[in-house]
Amino acid sequence: MKKAIVAAGALALAAFGTAGTAAAGDYNGDFMVRLQGTFLYTDDDMGRVTLDGAPLSIAPAESYTTNSVLPTATLTYFFTKNIAAELFCCFATSDVKLDVPGGSVPLGDTWMFPPALTLQYHFTGMGNFKPYVGVGAQWIHFFSEGVRNAVADKMSIDDAFGITLQAGFDVEIGNGWYMNADVKKSFLDTEVTFVNYLGGGQTLRVDHDLDPWIFSVGIGYRFNLFGPRYTEPLK
Repeated sequence: MKKAIVAAGALALAAFGTAGTAAAGDYNGDFMVRLQGTFLYTDDDMGRVTLDGAPLSIAPAESYTTNSVLPTATLTYFFTKNIAAELFCCFATSDVKLDVPGGSVPLGDTWMFPPALTLQYHFTGMGNFKPYVGVGAQWIHFFSEGVRNAVADKMSIDDAFGITLQAGFDVEIGNGWYMNADVKKSFLDTEVTFVNYLGGGQTLRVDHDLDPWIFSVGIGYRFNLFGPRYTEPLK
């Protein structure tokens, strides 16, 4: 965490032209920071539904969360020229809805904090084109949940944790800067709880598979924070 804070500060200084040589653009550098625009496609599916613990069928209705477009950021640390770890983070909002014959019914809304940490392999020997693949985990924390249409007194969503797969590429554009495109696929489960469902004093629980796709494009800056380490260029 201390290294992440130092790296972010060094990048900010570089942007204003006041950084020292440690933060100068370097394609062999040990840190990279990216700013991205991201499309979050939820790709979710409703699972088991219970009312006060008893199984309940609400077919053909299907619950889902809405997609989002949001700004995101990543911080990548390179252990070697090929091996790196990336932290992806953002904040997002989403509506929880129920698809029923003839339309869609809003159930509630929530804020999300969905960081993902991946271990990456960066391919070299391709000139300015730098593809990579990664695998890791994502954790989603839901907060500030709200209900709509008097469906319940309270809605809460359990935190979700699961595996994340990743693929992407960077393209050098000069002086340590990159253009980037990236896609992640996560596999996560959660449970949505409605207290005093429809005013009947009962508790409705819905198991929910999230499994989001995360598509990002943006710009990155790579720099050498702790001094040169590589004995050969990355190209």
